[in-house]
Amino acid sequence: MNILLVYPRFPKSFWSFDKTLELVGLKAQLPPLGLVTVAAILPQSWNYKLVDRNVRDVTDAEWQWADLVILSAMIVQKPDFLAAIQEAKRWGKRVAVGGPYPTAIPEDAADSGADFLILDEGEITLPMFVAAIERGETGGTFRSDGVKPDVTGTPVPRYELLEMDAYAEMSVQFSRGCPFQCEFCDIIVLYGRKPRTKEPEQLLAELQYLYDLGWRRSIFMVDDNFIGNKRNVKRLLQAMKPWMEDHGYPFSFATEASVDLAQDPDLMQMMVDCNFGTVFLGIETPDEDSLEFTRKFQNTRDPLSESVLAIARTGLRVMAGFIIGFDGEKAGAGQRVARFVEQTAIPTALFSMLQALPDTALWHRLEREGRLIPGSADINQVTLMNFVPTRPIEDIAQEYVEAFWNLYEPLTVLNRTYRHFLMLGEGQKQTYQNRSGSAGSPDINWITIRAFLIVCWRQGLKRNTRVRFWTNLAHILWRYPHVAANYVSVCAQAEHFIDFREIVREKIQEQLQAFVEQRDKAEAAAPAEVSAA
Repeated sequence: MNILLVYPRFPKSFWSFDKTLELVGLKAQLPPLGLVTVAAILPQSWNYKLVDRNVRDVTDAEWQWADLVILSAMIVQKPDFLAAIQEAKRWGKRVAVGGPYPTAIPEDAADSGADFLILDEGEITLPMFVAAIERGETGGTFRSDGVKPDVTGTPVPRYELLEMDAYAEMSVQFSRGCPFQCEFCDIIVLYGRKPRTKEPEQLLAELQYLYDLGWRRSIFMVDDNFIGNKRNVKRLLQAMKPWMEDHGYPFSFATEASVDLAQDPDLMQMMVDCNFGTVFLGIETPDEDSLEFTRKFQNTRDPLSESVLAIARTGLRVMAGFIIGFDGEKAGAGQRVARFVEQTAIPTALFSMLQALPDTALWHRLEREGRLIPGSADINQVTLMNFVPTRPIEDIAQEYVEAFWNLYEPLTVLNRTYRHFLMLGEGQKQTYQNRSGSAGSPDINWITIRAFLIVCWRQGLKRNTRVRFWTNLAHILWRYPHVAANYVSVCAQAEHFIDFREIVREKIQEQLQAFVEQRDKAEAAAPAEVSAA
């Protein structure tokens, strides 16, 4: 059987890094790890081709070749997900769908025209699907009924199906699930609150496969909370360190973790020793009342600013997510987020308005309260909130736009990045000295030289950053040359956000104007209706 795996396009978002990818001639930030894992779980006697529509379009020959088309998607990919299904149907193909979006909103998947719905985690539901195919069935829905698979049996993903040169990073996964109970989070709904981990030798086998395929760049550990099971993470890192040493530190790693990482200096040092360079933290807000209300209690145990600085001083670059629009939030939340980011020198702050994701505790509470806005499942970072907040939406939207704009003012983000890398440089100094320079050497070629020259032109000559750019770069090269390449890389990443703030302002103001006009029209009609009655 010929299986065509198709991954839908993402809209422009915080995570798309469009301008940064353009600089280095790449097409997408991350590959579809779910689909290459699906290809490893399905029968290996079947034939597979994979097309990531973020990299290129499906060719006519590929549509013709396929006996069955399989798609996976997140909610943000909804428009192209539906378009790809319709295109497959136009070619007369049977379609199977799965992943976070169909699992969270199965009614959308059922209405999409797909023949098979393979929901929940594939280790359980893909064998059900295969059995149905072997029985000659032409449709069906497959669910795990709450059972979570043991991921120690998950095979090595079929990375060779990817067009690897198109991606900035590769993806691997060590664990699923998170032990916390944040009201707005869909991870605990999809994967549970008991983190399940692979065995260290499984993860090392995946790294070895990527190494054998020639990959030598960054790898994103896609766990939603890498340190959810600290005992098993330490077992992994203990096994990774000699592997990395023996292979000459071929990869750098990034991942996501909870802020309580700062409470474990040994764990942080183990991560640095294994060449983890970046960690994404879900900080959400510096307002403790909002954190408690949304049940993100793990962020209230220690001062947040001290936790961020402790992580950075260990040598881990901090990226962080922030949210505005929590119930009971006081005016000025946007300014408080911007001030916190500046105080802690976080180079990359991903800021958005709160959205109620399907089937989360927040979604169900707002549904009971009658505050969900119908037809608002198509949500991303440039859409208004999909529920009625407790303070005026105009205030929240304005604070959001202003804070995002100020966070990525070119000189502001440049100086913030510089201050952060001073901490990183000191934190990583001893580790890199111990490696005798064997790690972290940048891949120098014409593409990287061209990207560097473009950054130098934009930030070192064209903008108001021109003096600080050269001063900061010279100081980094003098004091901490081992982080200089990463410093320039993060300066390049800022190009995406400097550009994206224009999209944020335009889209949010456009939607806000339409919302206000619609609301005013409804309020004007209300007295007339009352009078007529």
